[in-house]
Amino acid sequence: MSSGLKTALLLGIMSGLLLAIGGGLGGQAGLTIAFVMALGMNGFSYWFSDKMVLRMYKAQPVGEDHPLYRIVARLAQRADLPMPKVYVIPDQSPNAFATGRDPQHAAVAATEGILRLLPEAELEGVIAHELTHVKHRDILISSVAATLAATIMFTARMAQFAAIFGGGGDSRDRRGSNPIALLATIILAPIAAMLIQMAISRQREFAADRGGADLAGTPTGLANALRHIEAAAKQIPLAASPSTAHMFIIQPFTGGGLMSLFSSHPSTEARIKALMEGR
Repeated sequence: MSSGLKTALLLGIMSGLLLAIGGGLGGQAGLTIAFVMALGMNGFSYWFSDKMVLRMYKAQPVGEDHPLYRIVARLAQRADLPMPKVYVIPDQSPNAFATGRDPQHAAVAATEGILRLLPEAELEGVIAHELTHVKHRDILISSVAATLAATIMFTARMAQFAAIFGGGGDSRDRRGSNPIALLATIILAPIAAMLIQMAISRQREFAADRGGADLAGTPTGLANALRHIEAAAKQIPLAASPSTAHMFIIQPFTGGGLMSLFSSHPSTEARIKALMEGR
């Protein structure tokens, strides 16, 4: 199954989960309120995330005389994309990201650390990965997933308050409800939503890796870059906000075991294996 189909399936599962808990937990009114709130918050982020995240990391624009600009321009032309804005982040930890609500408003940013660390062939693989995110409109996909997940979390929180204070739904609903099932749903629904949201993010990373390898013409540069970035980032970690960590090519925060289920990125080993096997 392709990454696109997997992403669509996961979004469908999350939508089904939202509809399933909507009436049972928050009721139609509660579900509507939660959805409007989530839509407003994530809609604002979708339209203005590029400006916010670039300002957050003190990114500085660079022009045609900069090597990074020339790499981005070459790959953007090859990908038939509008030329994005190009920024350098004054941080020695190696990393990079792309942002912008669509290809016409895209920006690519790389840290000073990654520019020092990687040879041009590996840096080209990284930029090809980021431009693939732009081409796939992954900012839009992540915004949809975040809106659905936030709505589920808001609805569960409203149901929690209703259960504590005796509100929400009419008395017949409360008499017919199973309190254990209600409690389990309140606890498990937000966890399920977060797991699905992170699974969508991981699928988009695999798709961007594959698209980046195709754009660069070889998987080797990106595979080597991922290996070198991860090793160097352990020595010089990036002080990234958790709210933006999913945007970077390597997640600044790592965890093994069960924590990997809540990771926005696949493991570097899995990414390199998929790249070299052409998956």
